[in-house]
Amino acid sequence: MCHHDDILRSNNKDLQQIEKQYDRRQFLTKTTLGLGAMAFGSLLNTEKAFGSVFNGLDDTISPSFIKNKLGLPHFAPKAKRVVYLFQSGGPSQMELFDYKPKLKDMFGQDLPPSIRNGQRLTGMSADQTSFPIAPSIIDFKQYGESRAWVSDAMPYLSEVVDDLCFIKGMQTDAINHDPAITFMQTGSQLSGRPSMGAWLSYGLGSDNDNLPTFISLVSKNGAGQPLYSRLWGNGFLPTEHQGVQFRSGKDPVLFLSDPENYDGHDRRQMLDYLNKLNNVQKDSYGDPEIDARMAQYEMAFRMQTSVPEVTDLSDEPDDIFEMYGPDSRDPGTYAANCLMARKLLEKDVKFVQLYHQGWDQHLGCPGGVKMNCKKTDQPTAALIKDLKRRGMLEDTLVIWGGEFGRTVYSQGKLTPTDYGRDHHPKAFTMFMAGAGVKPGYTYGKTDDFSYNVIENPVHVHDFQATLMHLFGVDHEKFTYKYQGRRFRLTDVDGHVVKDILT
Repeated sequence: MCHHDDILRSNNKDLQQIEKQYDRRQFLTKTTLGLGAMAFGSLLNTEKAFGSVFNGLDDTISPSFIKNKLGLPHFAPKAKRVVYLFQSGGPSQMELFDYKPKLKDMFGQDLPPSIRNGQRLTGMSADQTSFPIAPSIIDFKQYGESRAWVSDAMPYLSEVVDDLCFIKGMQTDAINHDPAITFMQTGSQLSGRPSMGAWLSYGLGSDNDNLPTFISLVSKNGAGQPLYSRLWGNGFLPTEHQGVQFRSGKDPVLFLSDPENYDGHDRRQMLDYLNKLNNVQKDSYGDPEIDARMAQYEMAFRMQTSVPEVTDLSDEPDDIFEMYGPDSRDPGTYAANCLMARKLLEKDVKFVQLYHQGWDQHLGCPGGVKMNCKKTDQPTAALIKDLKRRGMLEDTLVIWGGEFGRTVYSQGKLTPTDYGRDHHPKAFTMFMAGAGVKPGYTYGKTDDFSYNVIENPVHVHDFQATLMHLFGVDHEKFTYKYQGRRFRLTDVDGHVVKDILT
């Protein structure tokens, strides 16, 4: 204990009183119980006794990579970083990737009861007496050597289909937006669980000491279903693992800039003294959150220099802005956020999460889809091209998708040129690209109505287990004990989809 800490204690009567309460009898009681438990645990299976600290690790791992204090990664990872392009609202798979030509001759016919098979409906469709089939009015074509079907709404993405792995048999348990988004991001429909980025931050740590491990970006002026900070929250994990939202404008991170008329010359001195105070408190209370608080203060100090540099796009050449599209010059747009994501990934930020709202087309589905594609198609394709030409796609995982799909039947009025689609959790499409994922590959298949998965279903927990696997993590062994139970991202389910891996 340094001299300054002794002075702090000598001048603080409350701390002196707290320390006196830990007398010899209490010390021996607490420590002997702890030592006894450890001794008994050593007689048992170490994995059961110590949980995720000793996970039955693979001893054949190459000595060239180092396991952290949790024993992670369990095996050699293929992904070093991930960018998750989350399309909030439930993009319609039938207007984008799931081509269903047989529906063209079934316009307005009622969806056969044998296809719907009593599946759960939302409150918006429950009162419908009929379920008229609405074929997509957006044309499709095949592209690339993989001959993947892509709609005309995504002309730029069609140029990179041979880099993509389409998963057309996605399924979820939730039928409404809030629980469905929460389920996709945290593995639970109930709020309060750690997000995927928080799990990876806690388990694998950071590759950049000057930026957060987990950063979220939200498209500005987003319309549609609301988004909540808990979607990138830490849940019950230590708070330094929560995602940090970068915003457009003068201050990308709230409260990061110095107050007006303060030059920050004594910031380091103030932080050092504050850490001494926090160490005194930690020694007295033993609260691990005090460590988290100190880590956050230190990160904020370093971010005052690193964030302005990484969020400055002025040094990007004109051809990059042209590749990402005209919106990329407008901070806070989806295009600008895609370009920002590439810069963050270059700085080895482990998890970058983009959110784009507006995919909730209960009415005017064709027009709404085209409008969203106009904003997202070019920058999404540009990000994949940009990563590839920089040699980063081989260890960067790109994910695109929403929380569920849309129904084949029209919600509300159906006309030959317009229709709406309701939520559909039992069949939707996502795609992945990059680190460890098969390029130019399509996995899973739906029926002729894009209503049921008939080949290779992939549940949300399967997707999450596969994500963890690509980072060298066994999702069943990576747990965190909270309130007497060991939790994991995939709860009690999930299987790695090995068929889509290289």
